[in-house]
Amino acid sequence: MLAALADGVSRIDGFLEGEDTRATARAFASMGVRIEQPEDCVRVVHGVGMRGLRAPTQPIDCGNAGTGMRLLCGLLAAQDFDSVLVGDESLSKRPMLRVVEPLRKMGGRIETASNGWPPLVIRGGAKLQGIEYALPVASAQVKSALLLAGLYADGETVVLEPHPTRDYTESMLSAFGIRIDHRPGMARLTGGQSLRAAHIKVPADFSSAAFFITAASMVPGSDVLLQEVGINPRRTGLLQALRLMGADIDLVNERSSGGEMIADIRVRAARLHGAEIPDYLVPDMIDEFPALFAAAAAADGITRVTGAAELRVKESDRLAAMANGLRAAGIDVEETADGASIRGGVLGSAQIQSHGDHRVSMAFAVAAQVGSGELRIQDCANVATSFPGFDRLAVSCGMDLRVST
Repeated sequence: MLAALADGVSRIDGFLEGEDTRATARAFASMGVRIEQPEDCVRVVHGVGMRGLRAPTQPIDCGNAGTGMRLLCGLLAAQDFDSVLVGDESLSKRPMLRVVEPLRKMGGRIETASNGWPPLVIRGGAKLQGIEYALPVASAQVKSALLLAGLYADGETVVLEPHPTRDYTESMLSAFGIRIDHRPGMARLTGGQSLRAAHIKVPADFSSAAFFITAASMVPGSDVLLQEVGINPRRTGLLQALRLMGADIDLVNERSSGGEMIADIRVRAARLHGAEIPDYLVPDMIDEFPALFAAAAAADGITRVTGAAELRVKESDRLAAMANGLRAAGIDVEETADGASIRGGVLGSAQIQSHGDHRVSMAFAVAAQVGSGELRIQDCANVATSFPGFDRLAVSCGMDLRVST
Protein backbone atom coordinates (compact mmCIF):
# COMPACT_ATOMS: atom_id res chain seq x y z
CA MET A 1 0.00 0.00 0.00
CA LEU A 2 2.68 2.50 0.97
CA ALA A 3 4.85 1.61 -2.02
CA ALA A 4 1.90 2.26 -4.33
CA LEU A 5 1.48 5.77 -2.90
CA ALA A 6 5.19 6.59 -2.80
CA ASP A 7 7.23 8.67 -5.23
CA GLY A 8 9.56 6.28 -7.07
CA VAL A 9 10.03 2.54 -7.40
CA SER A 10 10.03 0.27 -4.34
CA ARG A 11 11.20 -3.32 -4.04
CA ILE A 12 9.65 -5.73 -1.55
CA ASP A 13 11.59 -8.90 -0.72
CA GLY A 14 9.89 -11.57 1.36
CA PHE A 15 6.43 -10.88 -0.06
CA LEU A 16 4.08 -13.58 1.26
CA GLU A 17 2.49 -15.37 -1.69
CA GLY A 18 -0.85 -15.71 0.08
CA GLU A 19 -4.32 -14.89 -1.17
CA ASP A 20 -4.67 -11.91 1.20
CA THR A 21 -1.53 -10.14 0.01
CA ARG A 22 -2.23 -10.95 -3.61
CA ALA A 23 -5.72 -9.46 -3.22
CA THR A 24 -4.14 -6.24 -1.98
CA ALA A 25 -1.76 -6.16 -4.95
CA ARG A 26 -4.68 -6.71 -7.34
CA ALA A 27 -6.57 -3.86 -5.69
CA PHE A 28 -3.78 -1.40 -6.45
CA ALA A 29 -3.28 -2.75 -9.94
CA SER A 30 -6.97 -1.98 -10.55
CA MET A 31 -6.23 1.62 -9.53
CA GLY A 32 -3.42 2.06 -12.03
CA VAL A 33 -0.34 0.97 -10.06
CA ARG A 34 2.19 -1.10 -12.00
CA ILE A 35 3.39 -4.02 -9.91
CA GLU A 36 5.99 -6.43 -11.25
CA GLN A 37 6.88 -9.90 -10.00
CA PRO A 38 10.44 -10.67 -11.10
CA GLU A 39 10.41 -13.85 -8.99
CA ASP A 40 8.39 -15.54 -6.27
CA CYS A 41 8.17 -13.58 -3.02
CA VAL A 42 9.37 -10.37 -4.69
CA ARG A 43 7.35 -7.37 -5.88
CA VAL A 44 8.57 -4.22 -7.61
CA VAL A 45 6.04 -1.43 -7.17
CA HIS A 46 6.03 1.68 -9.37
CA GLY A 47 4.57 4.27 -7.04
CA VAL A 48 2.09 6.82 -8.37
CA GLY A 49 2.38 9.34 -5.56
CA MET A 50 -0.18 10.39 -2.98
CA ARG A 51 -2.69 11.64 -5.56
CA GLY A 52 -1.91 9.29 -8.44
CA LEU A 53 -4.46 6.51 -7.92
CA ARG A 54 -7.15 6.15 -10.57
CA ALA A 55 -10.78 5.15 -10.08
CA PRO A 56 -11.29 1.37 -10.35
CA THR A 57 -13.77 0.30 -13.01
CA GLN A 58 -15.44 -2.29 -10.77
CA PRO A 59 -15.72 -3.13 -7.05
CA ILE A 60 -12.42 -4.01 -5.37
CA ASP A 61 -12.53 -7.63 -4.19
CA CYS A 62 -10.61 -8.05 -0.93
CA GLY A 63 -11.28 -11.79 -0.80
CA ASN A 64 -10.81 -12.95 2.79
CA ALA A 65 -8.49 -10.08 3.78
CA GLY A 66 -10.04 -8.21 6.70
CA THR A 67 -6.83 -6.24 7.22
CA GLY A 68 -6.79 -5.30 3.54
CA MET A 69 -10.39 -4.09 3.57
CA ARG A 70 -10.06 -2.00 6.73
CA LEU A 71 -6.80 -0.36 5.68
CA LEU A 72 -8.08 0.30 2.17
CA CYS A 73 -11.14 1.92 3.68
CA GLY A 74 -8.96 4.52 5.41
CA LEU A 75 -6.87 5.17 2.34
CA LEU A 76 -9.78 5.35 -0.12
CA ALA A 77 -11.79 7.68 2.11
CA ALA A 78 -9.34 10.39 1.08
CA GLN A 79 -9.42 9.85 -2.69
CA ASP A 80 -11.24 11.97 -5.28
CA PHE A 81 -13.14 9.00 -6.76
CA ASP A 82 -15.85 6.65 -5.56
CA SER A 83 -14.98 3.05 -4.73
CA VAL A 84 -16.65 -0.10 -3.43
CA LEU A 85 -14.97 -2.77 -1.29
CA VAL A 86 -16.36 -6.32 -1.31
CA GLY A 87 -15.15 -9.63 0.10
CA ASP A 88 -15.88 -13.34 0.27
CA GLU A 89 -18.66 -14.87 2.36
CA SER A 90 -16.59 -14.83 5.55
CA LEU A 91 -15.34 -11.25 5.17
CA SER A 92 -18.87 -10.11 4.30
CA LYS A 93 -19.92 -11.00 7.85
CA ARG A 94 -17.22 -9.10 9.69
CA PRO A 95 -17.92 -5.83 11.56
CA MET A 96 -16.75 -2.68 9.81
CA LEU A 97 -18.34 0.10 11.86
CA ARG A 98 -15.34 0.10 14.19
CA VAL A 99 -13.30 1.59 11.35
CA VAL A 100 -16.08 3.38 9.45
CA GLU A 101 -17.31 5.47 12.39
CA PRO A 102 -13.99 7.19 13.23
CA LEU A 103 -13.35 7.74 9.52
CA ARG A 104 -16.73 9.47 9.34
CA LYS A 105 -15.61 11.68 12.24
CA MET A 106 -12.67 12.70 10.04
CA GLY A 107 -15.08 13.63 7.25
CA GLY A 108 -15.11 10.39 5.28
CA ARG A 109 -18.29 9.46 3.45
CA ILE A 110 -18.64 5.71 3.81
CA GLU A 111 -21.70 3.48 3.67
CA THR A 112 -22.06 -0.10 4.89
CA ALA A 113 -24.81 -2.69 4.70
CA SER A 114 -27.55 -2.13 7.28
CA ASN A 115 -25.84 -4.41 9.80
CA GLY A 116 -22.48 -2.64 9.52
CA TRP A 117 -20.99 -5.38 7.36
CA PRO A 118 -19.48 -5.08 3.87
CA PRO A 119 -19.82 -4.10 1.12
CA LEU A 120 -18.34 -0.68 1.84
CA VAL A 121 -19.28 2.17 -0.49
CA ILE A 122 -16.79 5.03 -0.24
CA ARG A 123 -17.66 8.39 -1.76
CA GLY A 124 -14.80 10.38 -3.22
CA GLY A 125 -14.04 14.05 -2.80
CA ALA A 126 -14.29 14.18 0.99
CA LYS A 127 -12.11 16.72 2.77
CA LEU A 128 -10.64 14.95 5.78
CA GLN A 129 -9.77 16.61 9.06
CA GLY A 130 -7.33 15.19 11.57
CA ILE A 131 -8.82 14.08 14.88
CA GLU A 132 -7.72 12.65 18.21
CA TYR A 133 -9.41 9.27 18.59
CA ALA A 134 -9.34 6.92 21.55
CA LEU A 135 -9.98 3.38 20.34
CA PRO A 136 -12.74 1.71 22.41
CA VAL A 137 -11.20 -1.70 21.56
CA ALA A 138 -7.49 -2.19 20.86
CA SER A 139 -7.15 -2.78 17.11
CA ALA A 140 -4.05 -2.37 14.96
CA GLN A 141 -6.28 -2.50 11.87
CA VAL A 142 -8.41 0.46 12.94
CA LYS A 143 -5.36 2.39 14.09
CA SER A 144 -3.67 1.79 10.74
CA ALA A 145 -6.74 2.85 8.75
CA LEU A 146 -6.90 6.15 10.65
CA LEU A 147 -3.19 6.80 10.14
CA LEU A 148 -3.50 6.18 6.39
CA ALA A 149 -6.43 8.58 6.24
CA GLY A 150 -4.44 11.00 8.37
CA LEU A 151 -1.79 11.24 5.66
CA TYR A 152 -4.38 13.13 3.61
CA ALA A 153 -6.10 15.02 6.43
CA ASP A 154 -5.71 18.65 7.42
CA GLY A 155 -3.91 18.95 10.72
CA GLU A 156 -2.86 16.23 13.12
CA THR A 157 -4.25 12.73 13.55
CA VAL A 158 -3.72 11.10 16.94
CA VAL A 159 -4.75 7.53 17.78
CA LEU A 160 -4.83 6.40 21.41
CA GLU A 161 -5.13 2.73 22.37
CA PRO A 162 -6.43 1.10 25.57
CA HIS A 163 -3.67 -1.50 25.14
CA PRO A 164 -0.65 -1.30 22.81
CA THR A 165 -1.13 -3.16 19.52
CA ARG A 166 1.30 -4.17 16.79
CA ASP A 167 3.15 -1.19 15.35
CA TYR A 168 4.08 -2.39 11.86
CA THR A 169 2.26 0.48 10.18
CA GLU A 170 4.07 3.10 12.25
CA SER A 171 7.45 1.53 11.53
CA MET A 172 6.70 1.17 7.83
CA LEU A 173 5.46 4.76 7.53
CA SER A 174 8.76 5.87 9.02
CA ALA A 175 10.69 3.64 6.58
CA PHE A 176 8.87 5.38 3.72
CA GLY A 177 9.89 8.82 4.99
CA ILE A 178 6.87 9.88 7.04
CA ARG A 179 7.50 11.84 10.24
CA ILE A 180 5.46 10.00 12.84
CA ASP A 181 5.57 10.10 16.62
CA HIS A 182 4.65 6.76 18.18
CA ARG A 183 5.11 4.80 21.35
CA PRO A 184 3.13 1.94 22.92
CA GLY A 185 -0.49 3.07 23.05
CA MET A 186 -0.16 6.23 20.93
CA ALA A 187 0.55 7.27 17.34
CA ARG A 188 0.54 10.80 15.92
CA LEU A 189 1.19 12.23 12.46
CA THR A 190 0.48 15.39 10.48
CA GLY A 191 -1.21 15.30 7.10
CA GLY A 192 0.27 16.59 3.86
CA GLN A 193 3.48 14.55 3.89
CA SER A 194 4.78 12.52 0.97
CA LEU A 195 6.02 8.94 0.87
CA ARG A 196 9.42 8.05 -0.59
CA ALA A 197 10.14 4.75 -2.31
CA ALA A 198 12.01 2.18 -0.24
CA HIS A 199 13.57 -1.28 -0.41
CA ILE A 200 11.79 -3.43 2.17
CA LYS A 201 12.73 -6.92 3.35
CA VAL A 202 9.82 -8.56 5.13
CA PRO A 203 10.80 -10.96 7.94
CA ALA A 204 9.36 -14.47 8.10
CA ASP A 205 5.82 -14.25 9.49
CA PHE A 206 5.43 -15.01 13.19
CA SER A 207 1.77 -16.00 12.84
CA SER A 208 2.80 -18.67 10.34
CA ALA A 209 5.72 -19.77 12.51
CA ALA A 210 3.35 -20.07 15.49
CA PHE A 211 1.93 -23.38 14.28
CA PHE A 212 5.36 -24.97 14.04
CA ILE A 213 6.44 -23.47 17.37
CA THR A 214 3.38 -25.03 18.96
CA ALA A 215 3.79 -28.37 17.20
CA ALA A 216 7.46 -28.64 18.21
CA SER A 217 6.54 -27.84 21.81
CA MET A 218 3.94 -30.63 21.88
CA VAL A 219 5.34 -33.52 19.86
CA PRO A 220 7.84 -35.65 21.85
CA GLY A 221 11.39 -35.61 20.50
CA SER A 222 10.95 -32.44 18.44
CA ASP A 223 13.83 -30.02 17.89
CA VAL A 224 13.06 -27.30 15.33
CA LEU A 225 14.86 -24.12 14.24
CA LEU A 226 12.78 -21.46 12.49
CA GLN A 227 14.98 -18.90 10.75
CA GLU A 228 14.73 -15.10 10.40
CA VAL A 229 11.32 -14.79 12.06
CA GLY A 230 9.99 -11.35 12.99
CA ILE A 231 9.87 -11.00 16.78
CA ASN A 232 8.18 -7.63 17.15
CA PRO A 233 7.05 -7.64 20.82
CA ARG A 234 3.57 -6.52 19.78
CA ARG A 235 3.22 -9.79 17.87
CA THR A 236 4.90 -12.47 19.98
CA GLY A 237 2.64 -12.88 23.01
CA LEU A 238 2.34 -16.58 22.16
CA LEU A 239 6.01 -17.11 23.07
CA GLN A 240 5.36 -15.76 26.56
CA ALA A 241 2.16 -17.79 26.93
CA LEU A 242 3.85 -21.04 25.87
CA ARG A 243 6.76 -20.37 28.21
CA LEU A 244 4.24 -19.97 31.06
CA MET A 245 3.08 -23.45 30.09
CA GLY A 246 6.63 -24.84 30.30
CA ALA A 247 7.70 -24.64 26.64
CA ASP A 248 11.41 -24.81 25.79
CA ILE A 249 11.90 -21.89 23.38
CA ASP A 250 15.11 -19.96 22.73
CA LEU A 251 15.67 -16.88 20.57
CA VAL A 252 18.99 -17.20 18.75
CA ASN A 253 20.95 -14.62 16.77
CA GLU A 254 18.66 -11.69 17.49
CA ARG A 255 19.24 -8.77 15.13
CA SER A 256 17.52 -5.91 13.31
CA SER A 257 16.42 -6.00 9.67
CA GLY A 258 14.62 -3.12 8.00
CA GLY A 259 13.75 -1.58 11.35
CA GLU A 260 12.22 -4.82 12.69
CA MET A 261 13.75 -7.24 15.18
CA ILE A 262 14.21 -10.78 13.87
CA ALA A 263 15.67 -13.95 15.34
CA ASP A 264 16.03 -17.66 14.75
CA ILE A 265 13.63 -19.50 17.08
CA ARG A 266 14.70 -22.87 18.46
CA VAL A 267 11.94 -25.01 19.93
CA ARG A 268 12.38 -28.36 21.69
CA ALA A 269 9.62 -30.61 22.96
CA ALA A 270 8.60 -30.07 26.57
CA ARG A 271 5.97 -31.36 28.97
CA LEU A 272 3.40 -28.59 28.86
CA HIS A 273 1.17 -27.73 31.81
CA GLY A 274 -1.91 -25.58 32.13
CA ALA A 275 -1.59 -21.89 32.95
CA GLU A 276 -3.56 -18.71 33.50
CA ILE A 277 -2.95 -16.58 30.40
CA PRO A 278 -2.65 -12.92 31.51
CA ASP A 279 -5.02 -10.46 29.85
CA TYR A 280 -2.15 -8.17 28.94
CA LEU A 281 -0.82 -10.78 26.50
CA VAL A 282 -4.08 -10.95 24.53
CA PRO A 283 -3.51 -8.04 22.08
CA ASP A 284 -0.02 -9.38 21.32
CA MET A 285 -1.27 -12.83 20.34
CA ILE A 286 -4.77 -12.22 18.99
CA ASP A 287 -4.08 -14.20 15.79
CA GLU A 288 -2.30 -17.01 17.63
CA PHE A 289 -5.08 -18.15 19.96
CA PRO A 290 -6.03 -21.16 17.83
CA ALA A 291 -2.44 -22.40 18.18
CA LEU A 292 -2.57 -21.74 21.94
CA PHE A 293 -5.80 -23.77 22.21
CA ALA A 294 -4.03 -26.68 20.50
CA ALA A 295 -1.22 -26.49 23.06
CA ALA A 296 -3.70 -26.24 25.94
CA ALA A 297 -5.50 -29.37 24.72
CA ALA A 298 -2.22 -31.32 25.02
CA ALA A 299 -1.10 -29.81 28.34
CA ASP A 300 -1.45 -31.28 31.83
CA GLY A 301 -4.14 -29.46 33.79
CA ILE A 302 -6.30 -26.46 32.96
CA THR A 303 -5.42 -23.46 30.82
CA ARG A 304 -7.63 -20.38 31.27
CA VAL A 305 -8.02 -17.52 28.82
CA THR A 306 -9.97 -14.30 29.45
CA GLY A 307 -10.20 -10.92 27.74
CA ALA A 308 -10.31 -12.41 24.23
CA ALA A 309 -13.83 -11.46 23.07
CA GLU A 310 -12.26 -10.08 19.88
CA LEU A 311 -11.83 -13.70 18.74
CA ARG A 312 -15.56 -13.87 18.14
CA VAL A 313 -15.37 -11.45 15.19
CA LYS A 314 -12.42 -12.90 13.30
CA GLU A 315 -12.73 -14.99 10.10
CA SER A 316 -14.99 -17.15 12.25
CA ASP A 317 -16.06 -17.06 15.88
CA ARG A 318 -12.71 -18.56 16.82
CA LEU A 319 -13.62 -19.14 20.47
CA ALA A 320 -16.64 -21.20 19.46
CA ALA A 321 -14.88 -22.94 16.55
CA MET A 322 -11.94 -24.06 18.69
CA ALA A 323 -14.08 -24.98 21.70
CA ASN A 324 -16.56 -27.01 19.63
CA GLY A 325 -13.82 -28.78 17.71
CA LEU A 326 -11.88 -29.71 20.85
CA ARG A 327 -15.05 -30.98 22.52
CA ALA A 328 -15.83 -33.11 19.48
CA ALA A 329 -12.39 -34.69 19.91
CA GLY A 330 -13.00 -35.42 23.60
CA ILE A 331 -11.37 -32.42 25.30
CA ASP A 332 -13.17 -30.76 28.21
CA VAL A 333 -13.69 -27.07 27.32
CA GLU A 334 -15.77 -24.54 29.24
CA GLU A 335 -16.47 -21.59 26.96
CA THR A 336 -17.12 -18.08 28.32
CA ALA A 337 -18.09 -14.80 26.65
CA ASP A 338 -14.47 -13.68 26.39
CA GLY A 339 -12.42 -16.85 26.72
CA ALA A 340 -12.36 -20.46 27.79
CA SER A 341 -11.01 -23.02 30.23
CA ILE A 342 -9.39 -26.01 28.55
CA ARG A 343 -8.54 -29.16 30.48
CA GLY A 344 -5.78 -30.98 28.63
CA GLY A 345 -6.21 -34.56 27.55
CA VAL A 346 -5.82 -36.85 24.56
CA LEU A 347 -7.67 -35.99 21.37
CA GLY A 348 -9.67 -38.82 19.88
CA SER A 349 -11.06 -39.23 16.37
CA ALA A 350 -13.48 -36.55 15.23
CA GLN A 351 -14.71 -34.55 12.30
CA ILE A 352 -13.85 -30.87 12.77
CA GLN A 353 -15.65 -27.95 11.14
CA SER A 354 -13.18 -25.11 10.58
CA HIS A 355 -15.86 -22.71 9.29
CA GLY A 356 -13.48 -21.70 6.51
CA ASP A 357 -11.03 -20.19 9.02
CA HIS A 358 -7.41 -20.75 8.00
CA ARG A 359 -6.00 -20.52 11.51
CA VAL A 360 -8.56 -22.90 12.96
CA SER A 361 -7.71 -25.43 10.24
CA MET A 362 -3.97 -25.24 10.91
CA ALA A 363 -4.44 -25.36 14.68
CA PHE A 364 -6.34 -28.65 14.48
CA ALA A 365 -3.76 -30.05 12.05
CA VAL A 366 -1.18 -29.37 14.78
CA ALA A 367 -3.35 -30.69 17.62
CA ALA A 368 -3.90 -33.95 15.75
CA GLN A 369 -0.18 -34.75 15.92
CA VAL A 370 -0.50 -35.78 19.57
CA GLY A 371 -3.97 -37.33 19.34
CA SER A 372 -4.94 -40.97 19.59
CA GLY A 373 -7.19 -40.99 16.54
CA GLU A 374 -7.77 -39.20 13.26
CA LEU A 375 -9.08 -35.68 12.89
CA ARG A 376 -10.84 -34.87 9.63
CA ILE A 377 -10.82 -31.09 9.23
CA GLN A 378 -13.46 -29.71 6.88
CA ASP A 379 -13.41 -26.55 4.73
CA CYS A 380 -9.65 -25.91 4.64
CA ALA A 381 -9.27 -24.06 1.33
CA ASN A 382 -8.74 -20.72 3.08
CA VAL A 383 -5.41 -21.87 4.52
CA ALA A 384 -4.04 -20.39 1.29
CA THR A 385 -5.08 -16.90 2.43
CA SER A 386 -2.18 -16.71 4.86
CA PHE A 387 -0.01 -19.81 4.48
CA PRO A 388 0.12 -21.35 1.02
CA GLY A 389 2.15 -24.55 1.16
CA PHE A 390 1.42 -25.19 4.85
CA ASP A 391 0.58 -28.83 4.17
CA ARG A 392 3.79 -29.48 2.22
CA LEU A 393 5.99 -27.84 4.85
CA ALA A 394 4.17 -29.67 7.66
CA VAL A 395 4.72 -33.06 6.00
CA SER A 396 8.39 -32.23 5.34
CA CYS A 397 8.81 -31.62 9.09
CA GLY A 398 7.32 -35.00 9.94
CA MET A 399 3.68 -34.21 10.58
CA ASP A 400 1.12 -36.86 9.65
CA LEU A 401 -1.13 -34.81 7.39
CA ARG A 402 -3.02 -35.62 4.19
CA VAL A 403 -5.05 -33.28 2.04
CA SER A 404 -8.03 -34.58 0.08
CA THR A 405 -10.27 -32.72 -2.34
